[in-house]
Amino acid sequence: MKRVGWAIGIAMMASAILVAVYQEHAIIETMFAGQRLLAATVGVVLLASAGLIVLTRFDRNSPAFIRLDWFSPTLRRLKPDQFASNSLPGRLIRRILPQELQSDRMSKRRGLIRKTLRRFGLSWLASPVRRIVQAFCLLTFVVLFFYVCWPYDARPAEVVDNWPSHYTDNLASKETIPAETFLMIDPLVSLSTAIASRSWVWSLASAAAILFVCVLIPRGFCGYLCPLGTTIDLFDWAIGKRVNRFRVSGDGWWVHIKYYLLAGILICSVMGVLVSGFFSAIPVITRAMLFVFEPLQTGTMRGWHLIPAIGVGQVISIAMFLAVLSLGFFRPRFWCKYVCPSGAVFSLGNLFRATERKVESSCINCNKCVEICPFDAIKPDFTTRTSDCTMCQSCGGVCPTQAIKFVERWNVVELKVENDPPTHETALGRRGFLSLAGGTAAAIAGGASVSLATKTFGANLDDPNSVRPVRPPGSVPEKEFLEMCIRCGECFKACPNNVLQPEGFEQGLEGLWSPMAVADWAGCESSCNACGHVCPTGAIRALPLAEKKVARMGLAIVNVETCLPFAGREECDLCVQECNSAGYHAIEFTRVGTEVDDSGAPIEGTGYSAPVVLADKCVGCGLCQTRCNGINVKEKGLLNESAIIVEAGEGKEDRLMSGSYIELRLQESKQRATQSIGADYFVPDIAPVDTSDTPVDDDDPFGLNQTPSAKLPEVAPTQDDDDPFGTLNP
Repeated sequence: MKRVGWAIGIAMMASAILVAVYQEHAIIETMFAGQRLLAATVGVVLLASAGLIVLTRFDRNSPAFIRLDWFSPTLRRLKPDQFASNSLPGRLIRRILPQELQSDRMSKRRGLIRKTLRRFGLSWLASPVRRIVQAFCLLTFVVLFFYVCWPYDARPAEVVDNWPSHYTDNLASKETIPAETFLMIDPLVSLSTAIASRSWVWSLASAAAILFVCVLIPRGFCGYLCPLGTTIDLFDWAIGKRVNRFRVSGDGWWVHIKYYLLAGILICSVMGVLVSGFFSAIPVITRAMLFVFEPLQTGTMRGWHLIPAIGVGQVISIAMFLAVLSLGFFRPRFWCKYVCPSGAVFSLGNLFRATERKVESSCINCNKCVEICPFDAIKPDFTTRTSDCTMCQSCGGVCPTQAIKFVERWNVVELKVENDPPTHETALGRRGFLSLAGGTAAAIAGGASVSLATKTFGANLDDPNSVRPVRPPGSVPEKEFLEMCIRCGECFKACPNNVLQPEGFEQGLEGLWSPMAVADWAGCESSCNACGHVCPTGAIRALPLAEKKVARMGLAIVNVETCLPFAGREECDLCVQECNSAGYHAIEFTRVGTEVDDSGAPIEGTGYSAPVVLADKCVGCGLCQTRCNGINVKEKGLLNESAIIVEAGEGKEDRLMSGSYIELRLQESKQRATQSIGADYFVPDIAPVDTSDTPVDDDDPFGLNQTPSAKLPEVAPTQDDDDPFGTLNP
């Protein structure tokens, strides 16, 4: 009881820490993310420690120090004083469930529970705990992606006294756990990102926590938590097992691909190219959900016309996911066994395992454990390949003599003789790493080649004329962004109205599947900051709404050649209306095309009010471009493209690794105050316009034919120089 009391106390302390971290999550500034993650890691470690205290020496009659048996043992006759299982689940079942639901060990009559599990499959009967955890994790992943990240159940308040926040509030209310939880705990994601960007990635703490847990349950992520592995299991059960013509053996050259792929990914990261998102387990399944199933959700629940056109990049991603599933035609869970680089990280982590599968001398060499093992982790002598074992415990559930146990690594009690029957395996593993030299050379050459090709035919950031996509608000500088974005697609799902869409090959392989704002399709909602809050690596910073309100993602540029008022075609104020409705008030009117009489006085009723963008207020949300494109281009057909377009690049966007956008805006405001012309007006550009030496054109005395950038827009006086954007007092 003292042991249980200690465990309960530590668990309560861990829960208090995690609850405190969660409650502060929405209001602490992003600069404290590292401290939050450190506290969360401490909480997870304490919970794992509490579990370890409960599990150690649980069975007083067992010589094992740690006993982690939670499989369902085979049904066999027992003596009256014997128990079927000493596992924690077994004892709970015997104490909680009615006797009629349990099996009768004296007569070997199967109970209702055993009959039901057997109908689901032998693995369900052998290791129901693992299957239940798998199902729960897959369901959790689906809920996080399709419900928590679904923005369209947010509704604006009827009366908004300040800046609207319904999208932000909606995400926060649904995030019982972070939407990016599974991406956070994929260690390859955070590790490769940190190496590529040469910076601290906040999700490294979560990766460290799951690796610590896997010291107790080796490769437990692969056997229990990974939703991609569970999806592959479903595919193998439904389709893969029915096609046998492509089956391959388990001892070919392909058995160590995952290690060489991991080496190539890390080499690319060292060279500043992030490719882990193409192959890591959780980004693969997340992109599949995005490109395959998200359009079905949007089409059925909102309308098929609201689905953006599919591009080459999406087709490639879908093909890669289908290829991952199709590997099951070669062998069940072929991807997980031999290819997955995330699994390779956990396999290497097994070197530090505290527990492992052991086989006692009562083994009768029946081979049932080999047949059911989903990870090819059992040698021909029925002992364990410790680098591959995931502690799924299916083998323990089919062993007729109950010779398999899951105990501490150093347990050597009553073990069977190794290499009987002979395994013919070397000290390096079952296949002896016969292709070690060639595979290592291929990994190095492949990683270096991919890095070189990506940089050569990539974004080319040194060229000012190269493509500069408009990134989400809060994105870090472009170089670091490309090194930190893992192309998981989580931000696309959380973004209302598909403002963010996957980039194609505009920046080569370097930009493929990275998020960019497509303002012709939709504009960035002023009440939403979801993209940063679901990003697992910090490529998009998790900004509070007040910060996001003033973070510039681009600058709207008016095309005076095509804009209807500038071209003298007709009045149009669509962009101004949209900007004012969003609350930015970054577009003002100037009068153009005014006719004058013989005395040079303007004729009333002539000319047009044309839009002028105030660079100091525009955040590049793109709502103006969306409205112009939707009405003047698509509906009326007056233009071939929007006359106001958001552009990114030097001087047009804010890309900060850290710091406050509000402080940046206040500093710029103070700079403009020192450069102001007159008492009430500011020039849109930082540098003042000197008009003292400008000659007067007798044919254009009012400057009506000059471009808008050479004139002062009619801007209302600034009310508060210390808070020009109203962010401090909305």
